[in-house]
Amino acid sequence: MAVLGSALVAGFSMIKGGGNLRSADLLLLAAACAGTGYALSGDLSRSLGGWQVICWVLIVSVPFIVPPLLWVLPDVHWRAPWSVWGGFFYVALFSQLIGFFAWNRGLALGGVARVGQVQLLQLFMTLAASAWLLGEEIDPVTLIFAIAVVGVVAVGRHMPVARRRDSGGT
Repeated sequence: MAVLGSALVAGFSMIKGGGNLRSADLLLLAAACAGTGYALSGDLSRSLGGWQVICWVLIVSVPFIVPPLLWVLPDVHWRAPWSVWGGFFYVALFSQLIGFFAWNRGLALGGVARVGQVQLLQLFMTLAASAWLLGEEIDPVTLIFAIAVVGVVAVGRHMPVARRRDSGGT
């Protein structure tokens, strides 16, 4: 069901993108590959704990984050208003760091296979919020794909999932 749901989301993106691959699509593909990190962190959260996992991930990722940071550092608008910096720190602290405490805990409790499928709904939840808050129009194609993805997630939630046993003797 996860593969079918992912295929639906990818198909929707291709249709709405005019059928052409763009550099942003490749970045989206790279982000989808990063889902492996979600799965591993959810698995590891069972034994280590959700907040510890994301904190260790941040520490381990420092060597990978520093080069791009140094690359964009000269373009940072340091004199941006406090509201901008406040929004940045809010997103970094709450939406990213603390949000992952709950996300990793949820993956550990509900299982990566089941809980991870919720991510498939994110695109359509964002589009629904855009329609409600910004007056964006939702066309029939978007509605059909959204219903299909919700159906796939619903079916997937009711399918049996075998949980792997820890092989580390714990």
